[in-house]
Amino acid sequence: MRFKQSSPESNQALTPGDAKATEDTMARRGAGTPFLRQLSLLLLLHLGGTLGCASVTVSPRVVPLGSAVTASCTIQRELCHGLEQGKVQISWMLDNKLVSGSQHQGPGGTEVSNLTLPRFNLTQARLFCCVEWNGTKQRVGMAEIRAGYPPAKPLNLSCVLNLSDYGLTCRWEQGTNSHLPTSVVLKCTGSGAGAVTGCTPRGGHSHCTVPRQLLQLYRQMEIWVSATNALGTAESERLCIDPMDVAKLDPPTLQSIQSIPFQTDCIALAWDVAWGTEHMELQCELRYRAAEDSAWLLVSGIIGQAGSAQRCGFLFGTQYCFQMRCRRSSAAALASWSEWSPVRNFTTHEKAPTGKLDAWWGAQPAGPGGRLEVQLRWKVPRQRDANGRVLGYRVTLSPRRRGRDPPTICNTTHTQCNFSVPAATRRVYLSAYNAAGESAPTEVILLQRKGQPLAGLRAVPGGERSLWVHWEAPPAPVIAYVLEWQRVTAEPGHCSACWQMERDGTATRALIQDGIEPFQRYNISLYPLYEGTVGVPVHTTAYSQEKAPSHAPKLHLKRISKSEAELCWEPLPVEMQNGFITSYTIFWASSITNMASATVNPSLSSFAIHGLKPSTLYKVHIMASTAAGSTNGTSLTLVTTVLDDTEIQFLFLSLGLVFVGLMVLLICFQKNERMKEQLWPSVPDPANSSLGKWVPAAAPQEPLHVLAAREPGPAAISTVTVLEGEAGKQPGKEPPGPAAAPPALPRPYVRQEGPGEPVQYARVGGAGYRGQRLLPEPAPRFYENLRGRGDGGGGGDWGFLEEPPATFPLLQGLRIGGAEELHECRAD
Repeated sequence: MRFKQSSPESNQALTPGDAKATEDTMARRGAGTPFLRQLSLLLLLHLGGTLGCASVTVSPRVVPLGSAVTASCTIQRELCHGLEQGKVQISWMLDNKLVSGSQHQGPGGTEVSNLTLPRFNLTQARLFCCVEWNGTKQRVGMAEIRAGYPPAKPLNLSCVLNLSDYGLTCRWEQGTNSHLPTSVVLKCTGSGAGAVTGCTPRGGHSHCTVPRQLLQLYRQMEIWVSATNALGTAESERLCIDPMDVAKLDPPTLQSIQSIPFQTDCIALAWDVAWGTEHMELQCELRYRAAEDSAWLLVSGIIGQAGSAQRCGFLFGTQYCFQMRCRRSSAAALASWSEWSPVRNFTTHEKAPTGKLDAWWGAQPAGPGGRLEVQLRWKVPRQRDANGRVLGYRVTLSPRRRGRDPPTICNTTHTQCNFSVPAATRRVYLSAYNAAGESAPTEVILLQRKGQPLAGLRAVPGGERSLWVHWEAPPAPVIAYVLEWQRVTAEPGHCSACWQMERDGTATRALIQDGIEPFQRYNISLYPLYEGTVGVPVHTTAYSQEKAPSHAPKLHLKRISKSEAELCWEPLPVEMQNGFITSYTIFWASSITNMASATVNPSLSSFAIHGLKPSTLYKVHIMASTAAGSTNGTSLTLVTTVLDDTEIQFLFLSLGLVFVGLMVLLICFQKNERMKEQLWPSVPDPANSSLGKWVPAAAPQEPLHVLAAREPGPAAISTVTVLEGEAGKQPGKEPPGPAAAPPALPRPYVRQEGPGEPVQYARVGGAGYRGQRLLPEPAPRFYENLRGRGDGGGGGDWGFLEEPPATFPLLQGLRIGGAEELHECRAD
């Protein structure tokens, strides 16, 4: 915390006794925290007064950077309220860094501390003198120290007189930073006058303008820049000039440009100098360039007062841009150039094209008619050979002779032509023409391509849009080389202008710049031209620049089993490859296995993954790589099978064999009666029993006759009637009643043949069909056979019948011994 010195009035506002009482009161109230301690010291020192309490001296306050600094702090105990008693401990802080010094007692009861900084490497810092009070360091004095360098010498002073207001504007370079406040002024002096301050730059700039009233025109003046800081003064070199010598003139005006004489490469220019400069000696410059060029050509040494000049070496039929500027020639070393005049365009006159055309051809037989199909291509002539704007091209079978033009087989504005000629044709003639005339014909010899090929052809990038092609020179002498290149695309195409001719037969490399795009593949062919023949071409492919593929191929599942999967993909279109594919990488992983990968040769389009787990889901993707990067494809999800194809075939074969075996066994069981009887025994049908056949179709209604007495003799059963059960009753079900006795075993129906000789005549099984659930049978009831009126008159015997099972039709009536008697049999 920093404290300012208080006014004398504040010193009188609080006496030392009051300050002591305040300190005691705060101590009793718990002023032990750091904040309260600082607040108490604030009241003691600020309100009590620090005027003359501490004094800090630094020698010197501004020093060269890296020099030693000495400082001294003197504490007057009686002026520092609260510090009258006890020992005073003085310490130093350089900004926020604690530094140590020595302390001793000075005269008059003062405490003095001295500090020496051997190397002061800061450009600016604050040095604080502190005292220990109540366990904290309090700042009681401060001094600011600055360090830097003497000012640097200003350089490259130059001045320009503006004729609009006749103010002299001077500029210079400031030099290195001194790290100290520096005062910069521009001074000037004339003949017989003292130095005066011409101007002072503002805002740290390194330029200012001397007003007209301080200048002496047409007289020599000295002008210089002075820079001053606490460590010294530096001045620039003195500039001795006449202000009018450095006047910046207005530019001249180009009046006319024309070609003279006709059919030459020279032009004549005329201009007017700026107003107000007619009486001055002027030195001028001319610059020009072709409209399609960026570089200017400069012509110096033109005398301004002449007003005209001639210049040769211009191309025919070419548009040029012209500009001029001037300055005073009497002070050429110091005078400033005027601005360039406005641009004036001029097109030189044309003449007939000159030079030979670079031509290249391709020929093939046109069919059985003995014709030859020729594709002729050529390059646009250079501007220096075109001599103007080319209007078209003409192809003939013979050169032009005096007064007679040969027949034209092709006349076009393009740079290629397809035509048909007789098979024996070996030469055609090509010429270009413009508005001024036609060039001399270029002879094109249709040579056969059967010469010796080159070796070692390769292409490397020459830049983003160029390719360097290198080859090995053949042993036979070569007249020229022809380079062809075609961009490789999915759809076939042909670029008629993508070729160039190298006329240096000793060259072993060439630079291709036309039509080359980055990230595109090019097929390059090189033809050597020998004397009388054309060599067989050699080929290579190249990219001027590569990057990662635009996208990766899409994976397809070709075959899958329980332990392997075969994948396939379509090769990337060449436009999407963006470089030579160096490899494909297949990645696969499942939820229980780590990521695995395999690198595949770029010539392959399928890959089989082995070692997979059965019935497992896998995610697979492919990565395509070039020398410049890689691109991942979309993920393919696949699930391995439980069994292989061979295992599935074996399983189906086994099931088929088992089925055939079962069918064979079934047929055998069907044909074998004994086996059939054992497995499916024959159950008699009660409807087909002899008892069922005794029952008539309809039982006659006969009155019931009660026999008078029991008569001995055989009784014959003449009729067995089967009646339907009562409506609403189901066979085998009886109304609930008292619990019946345990079922008795079935008993046979018998008749009495004689005393004590029972004879069995019928038996009804109570067990039912095999596998059929038997209902509980009631105990058999015995019915007495009543004697009726039979034809034989014999008495009937007593017999008994067992009630049939519930599953069979109930026996409802019996005819015994010829007498018609109705016996009701109902189920319990």
